Amino acid sequence: MTSPFRLDGKTVLISGAGGGIGQSLVNAFREAGASVIGADREAKLLEGLGLSSTVIFDQADPKAARAAIEAYLIDHGTPDAVVSNAGFTRAEHFGQVDDDVWASELAINLNGAYAMTDPIVAAMAQRGRGSLVFISSVNALAHFGNPAYSAAKAGLIAYAKAIAVERGGEGVRANVIAPGSVRTPAWDHRLAADPTLLDNVLPHYPLGRMVLPVEVANAAVFYCSDAASGITGTVLPVDAGLTAGNLRFVDEVLRGK
Repeated sequence: MTSPFRLDGKTVLISGAGGGIGQSLVNAFREAGASVIGADREAKLLEGLGLSSTVIFDQADPKAARAAIEAYLIDHGTPDAVVSNAGFTRAEHFGQVDDDVWASELAINLNGAYAMTDPIVAAMAQRGRGSLVFISSVNALAHFGNPAYSAAKAGLIAYAKAIAVERGGEGVRANVIAPGSVRTPAWDHRLAADPTLLDNVLPHYPLGRMVLPVEVANAAVFYCSDAASGITGTVLPVDAGLTAGNLRFVDEVLRGK
């Protein structure tokens, strides 16, 4: 019997495929048997990943993202699954947010993700099957800073639920993964500037560590597989326990550490 967790013969499009989480997504889907279409803003970011094909666009430009995907669908057909992973943030708190920052964060993290996936959702519905996974954030579930990014990532949850409800009858599933802090190379410059940074970060996590990119990727593979065929419209925190409760409160207030 074929394992329901396998994706042999399936095609999966992954946006932001050249990034830290993106590369783990590519590897995990390939190991599950899928052919992977990599999307990113520059072709050089996708070199050496063993992709079946690529799509190049800057998700910060929603019109360009939509145009690139529509052209790809015409030339190559509709993928079986999509992982909307591309995203970016730099603002930390309201003191660093203005109209331009707010607009740019929503452009790439929400508007661009919508423009990229909307044509695919329509094509999947016409075909009668398909699965989408949106990489959101724990910031969409509770506030940990980054107000504009948080609003955008919360928007992804609402968008995924809309797809699940309105396109479910046409065989399209949509789910969301909400990672906590993920140990990607994006942390390297921060740790170089402050080697003690994790001393302040890790006490908030019940598992006592950051999430690994492969742990996010494995959740995405599950969602796209037949093992999750009855699951749609859900949000799965992959967050080392961050959203389960406030460990630091327990330690500092109740235990007096």
